[in-house]
Amino acid sequence: MDAKVNYISELVNHLLAQKSEKDMEKALRELLTSSELVDVANRLQIFQMLEQGVPQRQIAEKLGVGIATVTRGSNTLKARKEQM
Repeated sequence: MDAKVNYISELVNHLLAQKSEKDMEKALRELLTSSELVDVANRLQIFQMLEQGVPQRQIAEKLGVGIATVTRGSNTLKARKEQM
């Protein structure tokens, strides 16, 4: 098994082992820097807003991210839908 895949599996299992929202937040804060947390939260917001049909430029402005960041999120969603 590829080492990277194993690390991801370990991460997923660690997060799934958390018993409460508070424990999950603590685990994420221990694993990620504050900047990384903001990036992950923004990515989630990008996905949600794209799925709601919000225009990419509006998402970029609202979240204070570059249009390229939103476009990457859009491309990820498109690829996910194509795999279904």
